[in-house]
Amino acid sequence: MKKLLAEFIGTSWLVLGGCGSAVLAAAYPELGIGFVGVSIAFGLTVLTMAYAIGHISGCHLNPAVSVGLYFGGRFDKKDLLPYIIAQVLGAITGAFVLYFIATGKSGFELGGFAANGYGEHSPGGYSLGAALVTEIVMTFMFLIIILGTTHSKAAPGFAGMAIGLGLTLIHLISIPVTNTSVNPARSTSQALFVGDWAIGQLWLFWLAPIVGAVLAGLVYKWMSPEKE
Repeated sequence: MKKLLAEFIGTSWLVLGGCGSAVLAAAYPELGIGFVGVSIAFGLTVLTMAYAIGHISGCHLNPAVSVGLYFGGRFDKKDLLPYIIAQVLGAITGAFVLYFIATGKSGFELGGFAANGYGEHSPGGYSLGAALVTEIVMTFMFLIIILGTTHSKAAPGFAGMAIGLGLTLIHLISIPVTNTSVNPARSTSQALFVGDWAIGQLWLFWLAPIVGAVLAGLVYKWMSPEKE
């Protein structure tokens, strides 16, 4: 339960910090945070939680990360579903807190609410195919970073920094394409509030990250297996 609570809190923070920066701060051009600021915010949520709860739960904060670590031989199968449930519930809670804060301003319009999308709902108008490839490749690389920096042979103490910066880079690349998911829990939480098209397109933001994570887990396990 301690591990699940840590994942719940951490994923709530990821949504509140990352999506919150997009919904609350990026809405004001005079603040000047834009895509870059939102990218940094997402990276900071993971970096801060890596050092806060990494020793408790491993700081997955993402169903795709849990799946990738399982296929990479780093995570117990019996913990997989409980982790995913805790992450999704945490993300929804973070989105609820964000919604409550955002609606405290008169005239607030929900809009996209930092949801992920493709086609006409892609920030840059990118196609379904482009979104699918982007999410698979970005999640693949994210898991390669995670598996590499947490390997027993990696330099200790730096994994959180590398993973946080890696997520920042991923957002800098892919926000224009899909608004960046690489995390089914984060996509689900925002889609539930937006409804309509966001729910209709949510399948891609579960499928693509999971596929990318599975591929990364298998590839890294082959490249550099941990000793039994």
